[in-house]
Amino acid sequence: MGNESDRISFYDIPENNQESRLDVFLSLRSTDLSRSRIQALIKSGNIKVNNQLSKPGRKLRSGDHISLSIPPPTTMALEPETVEFKIIHEDDSLIVLNKPPGVVVHPAPGHATGTLVHGLLKHCSNLSGIGGELRPGIVHRLDKDTSGVMVVAKNDHAHHSLAGQFSSGAVTKQYIALVHGPIKKDEGRIDLPIGRNPRKRKEMTVIIPGGRKSLTLWKKLKDFQSGFSLLSISLKTGRTHQIRVHFSHMGHPVIGDTVYGYSKKWQKNHPLSKNAILPSINRQMLHAKTLGFTHPTENRYLEFTAPLPDDIEKIIEGLNKKP
Repeated sequence: MGNESDRISFYDIPENNQESRLDVFLSLRSTDLSRSRIQALIKSGNIKVNNQLSKPGRKLRSGDHISLSIPPPTTMALEPETVEFKIIHEDDSLIVLNKPPGVVVHPAPGHATGTLVHGLLKHCSNLSGIGGELRPGIVHRLDKDTSGVMVVAKNDHAHHSLAGQFSSGAVTKQYIALVHGPIKKDEGRIDLPIGRNPRKRKEMTVIIPGGRKSLTLWKKLKDFQSGFSLLSISLKTGRTHQIRVHFSHMGHPVIGDTVYGYSKKWQKNHPLSKNAILPSINRQMLHAKTLGFTHPTENRYLEFTAPLPDDIEKIIEGLNKKP
């Protein structure tokens, strides 16, 4: 613990935090560590109280001194693998692809293999390394269970250019989503800041004040008699889980989103499911349909579209039928 590449933080316990658990105290103060990650760091000896090893459930006392050391990530050798995805466009600077649902974009804890990055390395070995050793060529991400169009940089210049466009909001991002509940308005905007949930560190939530500006524009494409809506959504910012968080906050969570929406029980009790009309829903019904940006070397605006995947098409077909 404590080598030059570690990230080290220190905390002194005030009187009003006496009797707090060590893991709970740190999870409420860390912006990027989940409680389970903190517990693992405690068990590995990277978190000490009064310079002594401790346990996650230790009750703190006024005057206790905590040291927290985050070791550098372990380097993982990435081996090219065959991973399913369809290429929409490819040239010397970039690859535009259609990511299927269920594929994680880059390696992370619990997803060491089978990611989009592994498949990209199988297809193209000379990807940009600006995104880091575990994220070669990756400029932006889609959630594991979100399908749709993505762009990947093939060289450093393209990576810098595309990353700058995403950061400045110059990229066109349009999604298709199926959400719970009929929506009365034909279109609208959700301008609510988003930040990490202080109680559930792996999740995001609307935070007023304190969150980062997040703007979502939407248009209703169709109401279904079965009590759902089909939306076209444009993102003007790119916060983690932005669409899922915003529409959950508005009372219209994305269908199939068990994190920010309803559990799987709702489908079992729905009339369309009881009549075997509605197919089983195994992921959030969210699809990145359109992505537009300025080409890094050709300096012209390009726009690409990924068709709706079969599972969303089948759900729409089922919702079109009367209960």
